[in-house]
Amino acid sequence: MTQLSLSSRETLLGDPPLARFSRLLGEPAATQALTRLDRELDWQRPSLRLYGREHPIPRHQVWMGSPDARYRYSGRNFCPEAWHPEVAAIRDAVVECLAAAGQSARFNSVLLNRYADGEERMGWHSDDEPELGAAPLIAAVSLGAERPLRFRWKQREAEAFNAWLPHDSLLVMGPGVQRRLQHALLPRRHRGLRISLTFRWVHPSRIHD
Repeated sequence: MTQLSLSSRETLLGDPPLARFSRLLGEPAATQALTRLDRELDWQRPSLRLYGREHPIPRHQVWMGSPDARYRYSGRNFCPEAWHPEVAAIRDAVVECLAAAGQSARFNSVLLNRYADGEERMGWHSDDEPELGAAPLIAAVSLGAERPLRFRWKQREAEAFNAWLPHDSLLVMGPGVQRRLQHALLPRRHRGLRISLTFRWVHPSRIHD
């Protein structure tokens, strides 16, 4: 059961909608979840093909969800692992949080990224793969070291900005965010372990082999 109250919601953008919530799980549940996921998941470091060469990603990750929630990224298909009980509980807390805020959502998959320190990172991208649909809602939970997610407008219509993501926070990227903006987790010195969970809905019929 989430301990989140509606007063903890902060609107970062109105159009497209981008909002941040704090205290999703509460303590000690949030720290316990971080420790459990770090220890119990089968963290992987796949290589992706960029400009004709294979490069190991600068972080570890796990793709998890329903059996048909396959995901294609950078020319590779990722088959989901079964839901871990801790991850399923966090998913349910996110759905409950959004429902309390008047927003209906469902998720059949999650990408978990593990950043061991501030040097591990995620490059510029949008979560706009065809299997996510035209206007996806992406809900990103952050556990561990606080780091900013950097956003920039694809058409450069405004200045780039940071969305700081503290421990036990939830960032909700609503419809239109992926179409109009890119985001990245850039290197930061003196930052410790961070695990992010980005929940989404994959449309199996839109997956291209």
